[in-house]
Amino acid sequence: MTRYVQPVPAPDDPYTGDGLLRSWLERRLGPAGHAAAKARLADLAADVVGPLRAAHADAEAHPPTLVRYDPWGARVDRIDTSAGWQAQRAAAARHAVVALPYLDSARGTWGAAARVVQHALLHLYGPESATFSCPVAMADGAAALLSLPEVDAGVRDAWLPRLTSTDPGTAIVSGQWMTESQGGSDLSRSGTTARPAGDGSWRLTGEKWFCSAADATMAVALARPEGAGAGSRVLAPFLVPRYAADSPLADADADADADAAPYAPAPGVTVHRLKDKLGTRALPTAEVGLREAYALPLGDPAVPGLVRAMTLVVVTRVHNAAAAAGGMRRGLAYARAYADARTVAGGRLVDNPLHRATLGALAVDAAAAFALAGHAFALLGRVEVGADPDAAAELRVVAPLAKLATGRLAVSSASEYVEAFGGAGYVEDTGVPRLLRDAQVLPIWEGTTNVLALDVLRAVTREDAGAPLLRRLSAAVDLARPMSPALADTLAAATADLTAALADAAADPRAVDVVAGARGLALRAAAALTAALLVEHAAWGDEQAEVAARLWARCRLRHEDIAADAHQHLDLLC
Repeated sequence: MTRYVQPVPAPDDPYTGDGLLRSWLERRLGPAGHAAAKARLADLAADVVGPLRAAHADAEAHPPTLVRYDPWGARVDRIDTSAGWQAQRAAAARHAVVALPYLDSARGTWGAAARVVQHALLHLYGPESATFSCPVAMADGAAALLSLPEVDAGVRDAWLPRLTSTDPGTAIVSGQWMTESQGGSDLSRSGTTARPAGDGSWRLTGEKWFCSAADATMAVALARPEGAGAGSRVLAPFLVPRYAADSPLADADADADADAAPYAPAPGVTVHRLKDKLGTRALPTAEVGLREAYALPLGDPAVPGLVRAMTLVVVTRVHNAAAAAGGMRRGLAYARAYADARTVAGGRLVDNPLHRATLGALAVDAAAAFALAGHAFALLGRVEVGADPDAAAELRVVAPLAKLATGRLAVSSASEYVEAFGGAGYVEDTGVPRLLRDAQVLPIWEGTTNVLALDVLRAVTREDAGAPLLRRLSAAVDLARPMSPALADTLAAATADLTAALADAAADPRAVDVVAGARGLALRAAAALTAALLVEHAAWGDEQAEVAARLWARCRLRHEDIAADAHQHLDLLC
């Protein structure tokens, strides 16, 4: 008897096979702008389905290791990573995944919409980058922070070009050292201290508990300046060189060693251990100790700096949303390709009505996540290019909403993708279980659901960030009316409900029922916003967005079963 082997075809090209991505770019960039981006996107997609998919597999199969000592007993704290991880690093630089929105050429071509093109690059690159998308996000956040006018020009000129280089030989990425074991998300308990050294540099001492991209050339660390008071607002961001080659504290012998071994640690920086994580296993995450480590202030440490650090956080939050949406779309593509090839009960799995309905519902969620992430990037671009105050006000609430909602969608979708492969989805060497393991970090990194829900509550009650959200919803009701009166009525009811809830929250933001209900409020706001964004794209003329808007509104706003329609529209949605 011949042994049966199930063929598993690769999914379609991630750029040409994604109709929603292409129509989104056509609308946001215009035909000429999209045409200007096509070659760049096609080149990246070709790399993704070829060498980067292989690099992804290599990095996952060979996770990082920490070498604490050299053969003669000297402490080296070297993190060794695989050839696949290094290939992902080079590709991120070569394809300008970080650099694009900072390039004069890109801003000249697309203006504020350079961030829209960057989101498309991330959508293609991230899902099979072995989570190199994480250091990409932190490098982008560090670049945004260094771009602030209050940052010393000398510091900016020394480091920003390296973060935004498109030459793999010179490009660097950044870590982000904020979390401490005693505080976690409660930054007010941060114990890392900073003292001035008298020459413009500072010295940092403390313990950082969760430092991803621990092999990065630099990190942005939060510390409490000497003499500053308690609380989180006074914390200031500092740039910490990771390696001796960039630290003036390294002595001549260390500099010579650094020339031979460029990853010799900077004085005062100790890697205690690598984290053994549920997922993101190719990504080196460490516990790091600082003892009088050399650091450069990013802005005046005498001025409360948490608001400056939030520049970085907003960028990494929207990257988190992009990672969630991109992973959902790629997981869907793999599940659909498998269903096309798999035969059950005498027919193809994709022709089974129940499985079609399941995939169709997942496709609606993937479209919703893409619209949320894409909108956040569009707003970010308008803030950075043109300093649009309306975009800034809306981004204040959209960034946490997009991160919160897409993170949760990514986990639920990943669970379904694993199940869609049956037993093969539970076997590590198929690569499918990684979809679920890696998705689980998305609701945690840069704020859990509850942390972000409270951030949304602060934004809508203290900063009136709910006003632009409600205006967008109201406008979407009018756009929806010609395409579907039922959709318009559903969106109008959600808008009225949200308006009342925001008014109640503003009346007493600290009331127990308001704080306890912050998660529900944020999720309802995100669901309504998502419906509005899909309606906007549908009104432009995208049929897939119209179907997704109707099904999303029925499922998430009216809590109806959409199985029959999801089955019917699968081929349009996916």
